[in-house]
Amino acid sequence: MTPSDGPEASGPPTHPERESSPEFWAGRRVLVTGGGGFLGSHLVERLQSLGAEPFVPRRVDFDLTRQADVERLYAESRPEVVMHLAAEVGGIGANRASPGRFFYANAMMGVMMIEEARRAGVGKFVQVGTVCAYPKYTRVPFREEDLWTGYPEETNAPYGIAKKALLVQLQAYRQQYGMNGIYLLPTNLYGPRDNFDPATSHVIPALVRRMVEARRDGVAELPVWGTGNASREFLYVDDAARALLLAAEHYDGAEPVNVGIGNEIRIGDLAGLIAQLVGYEGRLAFDPTQPDGQPRRSLDTRRARELFGFRARVGMREGLRRTVDWYVGSHPG
Repeated sequence: MTPSDGPEASGPPTHPERESSPEFWAGRRVLVTGGGGFLGSHLVERLQSLGAEPFVPRRVDFDLTRQADVERLYAESRPEVVMHLAAEVGGIGANRASPGRFFYANAMMGVMMIEEARRAGVGKFVQVGTVCAYPKYTRVPFREEDLWTGYPEETNAPYGIAKKALLVQLQAYRQQYGMNGIYLLPTNLYGPRDNFDPATSHVIPALVRRMVEARRDGVAELPVWGTGNASREFLYVDDAARALLLAAEHYDGAEPVNVGIGNEIRIGDLAGLIAQLVGYEGRLAFDPTQPDGQPRRSLDTRRARELFGFRARVGMREGLRRTVDWYVGSHPG
């Protein structure tokens, strides 16, 4: 469970990598909810480079938990492809503080976005799910067929179940209406432009920010939630954006597909690597009274390679270096 700068560890490269086709995307109207967010902003940049015409709704103009706003969004954007990324998200602390909001907002946004896509006759709907949908004690590596073998980890179960329900909706709509909707399960993402707000950020941006500040302020000891023994798999954000485009172009199936790098890292090792890249030399004080969350997360990524030719390209150390450099450059002083 150590970081890797090579390709994912789920198997040999028996399936060739694919590239997104400008011929497919040029002039195509693509509605990207959450397009101003972390993953969405990287996706929109790629769409623009391919000649597509992305439409990015602003939250101030469209409340996606309101049916009237969702209907108006489809009327204004007239999409050929919908990529639904918008979500209420956060780390363990945010999930514990707002479980009801996370369930309601994610369920309502997804249900109405899918229903209005059906009514509008959209050609392709891409739903971004979450690795949090997997059961707490899923065997490693997580395989898509294990998605329904148990209950998710408690601290993020409301969020994970709300997102998983959208897979059921897409499969039901495919069966009854012939709607072409696909469902992707990305692992934890990180990279430039991530959410570094200490109240809602995930583990990598939280650690980067805290270590940069601790180094600056000469803090000798830095508390870190949990034992450090839990593991996570992390995917660099630009790799995730590339995967979404490949899936939208090449995959038309009903089954969910994992999107990841295919190996995991212990949180303790991750914290040590970030400290090294940041230049923080103080002591990391792990706090076992705080939750670890799910014990392990690592995806079987074979299906993504086989079905739409995706392989992660950016390894952990390189991705973290880019993330640290971006944060330091964007937050001088």
